[in-house]
Amino acid sequence: AWQAKRKIEKRHPKLAASIKEKLPEVLKLLTGMFQILGAFATVLYRVPWPAAFRAITSFTSVLALDVFALPSLRCSSLGSTFYGRFSLHMTSMLVLTALFAVLLVYAYSRHNQSRTKPLKTSLVWNIFLPPLIFEAALQMPWRRLRAQLPLTVTLAFLGVAISAAFVAGGLHWLLGWSWLGAAFFGVLIAATDPVSVIAAFKEMRAEPRLGMVVESESLLNDGVAAVAFSILLVIAGGGELTPVAAVGALAWTVLGGLAAGAGVAFLLLKLAGRTDDHLVEITLTTIIAWGSFLLAEHLKASGVFAALAAGVIVGNLGWRRAISDNGRGHVLGFWEYAAFLANSLLFLMIGSHEAHQPLALVSGALAVVIILTLLGRAAAVYPIALLFRGTALRLPATYQHVLLWGGLRGAVGLALALAVPASVPEQRQIIVLAFGVVAFSIFLQGLTMPPLLRRWKLTGKDASEDEAP
Repeated sequence: AWQAKRKIEKRHPKLAASIKEKLPEVLKLLTGMFQILGAFATVLYRVPWPAAFRAITSFTSVLALDVFALPSLRCSSLGSTFYGRFSLHMTSMLVLTALFAVLLVYAYSRHNQSRTKPLKTSLVWNIFLPPLIFEAALQMPWRRLRAQLPLTVTLAFLGVAISAAFVAGGLHWLLGWSWLGAAFFGVLIAATDPVSVIAAFKEMRAEPRLGMVVESESLLNDGVAAVAFSILLVIAGGGELTPVAAVGALAWTVLGGLAAGAGVAFLLLKLAGRTDDHLVEITLTTIIAWGSFLLAEHLKASGVFAALAAGVIVGNLGWRRAISDNGRGHVLGFWEYAAFLANSLLFLMIGSHEAHQPLALVSGALAVVIILTLLGRAAAVYPIALLFRGTALRLPATYQHVLLWGGLRGAVGLALALAVPASVPEQRQIIVLAFGVVAFSIFLQGLTMPPLLRRWKLTGKDASEDEAP
């Protein structure tokens, strides 16, 4: 090889120079591609390896995607051109990962009919939800959140109820689902997760109030959906709830969760204010996130609202009084990675555990569910916007369209889908169809949002222009 290289350099110097110039780019691209393929290969859970080895390979597959493969692709000119041309956010790449994992494991399961063990509800609920909720709340400015609170609370509570009822009714009457299974799906699919849309807002400098309304409404309706989901878990477990008891349970889960989150956050921020060590600060915020969540769940309140309240307090009061200036960047970086890791594992778990299901992703049922989801969202957004038409919180028509089309579904909905108990007759269909709706929303809705923002002239304003509604 060395002799051939010397001959080419002597006989064809221009060709040699061109190869030398392009070779690093090609190697970077190939390295990223091979590392991604290697990460996909580790998702084959049905290979009879020891359980510990399977866990290690699954975890390293996520690290390979995050640390090696995706940066390698982004560093190459071809990879950056691909990312830029298609505006692929990290969530879109995670959906592609899960889809590829579905195909790999489904192909393998055709020759090996063994089944994976079902995922434990407590694993999904207690491990994945706290970092997703806490990280989103951590970056929510309280002053601007408070200004939009009447609107976003109405969109969250009333909007989730309308959307869930619409979807549940459609599933029951059109697809013949049981009321319990339809209610589970209607509630979990009402939880929005517009992370890629928010990224597009920041990149395109969209109007600040628009981004605040979309993000804060998503954060609150995640909590409302989780509370409704927990009530359905009680019903699925054989419990009975009268309307009065249901209202009392709803009030306690919300208010008790907020109180638990606030109490844990204030207590541990007192300790954080006594140190400038960023490792200690990261540890204390970790205890706040999971401690508030688990305490609220132990008290039969909402762990999601506890993590939400704790995140808002740490992200606003903590920066001013408890977390050091040096530690702030470390804390934010840690939680961004924790949320990314939770997202990655959820998508990989969907891909690896549900591949043996019939390919419902291309069935007529998915088309019906997608249409019901969009119509349910529209039935919630537009009537509620009419309620605020004559106030300072009125939503322009373009904002309403963005709330409809930009209300993507993501990791929180998937986490709730994985937590549906096996006693629900439609449990398997719920998981597969939830992933189908997530994939549709992220790819079609998420990738078409930037041109729609330009079309509706919602870009280009400076962030300082719109601090208030």
